[in-house]
Amino acid sequence: MDQIAIHADEQRLRNSVAVCTRTLNHLDILGYSGHVSVQLPDSDQFLIQAFDQSRSTVAPDDLIVVDAKGVPVRGPDGFNPPNEVFIHTEIYKARDDVQAVFHFHPDVATLFTLVEGITLKPMKNHAVRWASGIPVHPIPAKIVDAEMGAELAETLGSHNGALMRAHGAVIVAESIEALMIDAIHFVENAETMYKAAMLGPVKALSQAEMREIEAKTSRPNHIAKLWDYYTGNAVAADVFPADWL
Repeated sequence: MDQIAIHADEQRLRNSVAVCTRTLNHLDILGYSGHVSVQLPDSDQFLIQAFDQSRSTVAPDDLIVVDAKGVPVRGPDGFNPPNEVFIHTEIYKARDDVQAVFHFHPDVATLFTLVEGITLKPMKNHAVRWASGIPVHPIPAKIVDAEMGAELAETLGSHNGALMRAHGAVIVAESIEALMIDAIHFVENAETMYKAAMLGPVKALSQAEMREIEAKTSRPNHIAKLWDYYTGNAVAADVFPADWL
């Protein structure tokens, strides 16, 4: 890491990204590829893990600071951003409300991009996060430049998640903590719809049902509760040190 003083806010975010990454890897949601990012306060720069580092071993000091063009600003020598860093740069440019982005490859959710006439819908109560819909980006190739990233950001639009045909998914949130919990629910929801379809015609949540669920749920409280639960389990399993929390 470059020899500079790291502000307390940045250190907290570094810890949270490392915790989120290792926890999602521990839960088999984030595998050998995929990446989590978070914007730095009052900046167009963000933190992201390196291209070739294992998601099971990433530490706070391993993270790279990247600018709005996808260029690394500082980080460990020899560490480079993921090839698909433009997913993050272009979503941040398009969405002022987004502070954290996750690109990953959930197998069951991706199945819904491969079958005609079937779309992934909100099934479980916490899937109200995707009440506006889960669009499918039609291009399965890796997002390797700003133009492709901008096209994905356009597909995402104002939604909180999108699938990428034959590739994976991207979800966005207001914080790293929220992003991790949303990722867990996104996978749960896809697996629930897949299993329900084996029993018969699926019955997704209606817009009226989702409005009622949302009105009676405190998102901040829910995120805090589940963050503590999943990270506590991860500490108990020696996934990362307790002092990162």
